[in-house]
Amino acid sequence: MNAPSQQELIEATKDVVTSMESAGLDLVCDGELYRFDTTHPETNGMIEYFLSPMGGIRADLKPEELAAYQEKKGMVFRSKPPGIVYDKIRTGTLDLALPCKRLKEIATKPVKFTMTGPHMLSKTVANNYYESIEEIAMGFADVLAGQVAQLNADVIQLDEANLPGHPDECEWALRAINKVLDAIPTVGAVHLCFGNYAGKRVQTGTWDALIGYIDGLHADHVVLECKNRPEDEIEVFKELKSNIGLGIGIIDIKSSEVEAPEDIARDLNRISKVVGQGRIKYIHPDCGFWMLDRSVADAKIRALVQGRNLFLGT
Repeated sequence: MNAPSQQELIEATKDVVTSMESAGLDLVCDGELYRFDTTHPETNGMIEYFLSPMGGIRADLKPEELAAYQEKKGMVFRSKPPGIVYDKIRTGTLDLALPCKRLKEIATKPVKFTMTGPHMLSKTVANNYYESIEEIAMGFADVLAGQVAQLNADVIQLDEANLPGHPDECEWALRAINKVLDAIPTVGAVHLCFGNYAGKRVQTGTWDALIGYIDGLHADHVVLECKNRPEDEIEVFKELKSNIGLGIGIIDIKSSEVEAPEDIARDLNRISKVVGQGRIKYIHPDCGFWMLDRSVADAKIRALVQGRNLFLGT
């Protein structure tokens, strides 16, 4: 697979944004096309794109370093790490302002810019420098905080797909992500899911174990995987103490079956009755669409909008 040129990526991003706007989405993104990694497509550049330009991290591991990584808990779905930390983590040549600027120039509607959070990055790398994983996470948080301070997207979303499977790490993960959230000049959001590695879930766990973490987030709203979860699990969100908004995942991204708008509206009515009127701030897919055919993704987006309209009575 050949890597696309920058111009090809820009044109493809324009096409994606236009289709989202035409479908009637209120908040559009760039499809994360700019960060797609042909050498590791399973994560849509969620890790490698951010780590590769950073200083203090090298890509090649010695055999003994690789063996140690493969004993690491929570990363069994990856046979190799994206890199190993050998020195203080630094920004290097990472430049998130450029793709964010391009998105703002292309879109005519409010935009969301997505990026990987410090917990997820710290869990995927091998380490030969810091004394604890919390120190690694704070190193990434420092870099990401410097990056988000330069972004002007209407919503800036940090993605944490590993934490739901490791709630015992919530305390230090919260300190790291709040450092980044506090640097966001616009609206901050956090996406939590149980994994979408090559279109498959890779984490087990329940939402009730993360209520304290969600309550402690310095974010406007959380973007949650709900469609692919037990229906009664939504009850746990009644325990939230904060006024943080809820983004409800209402589209299954692990299935090619397109949801009926009537079913989407029905699910939203059921969830709204549980969490309280006005608590649902956004509705969205469970995670990213990159493992689905474009025609299926477009159809699911249209269904999402139609279901939203039925739910709101518009």
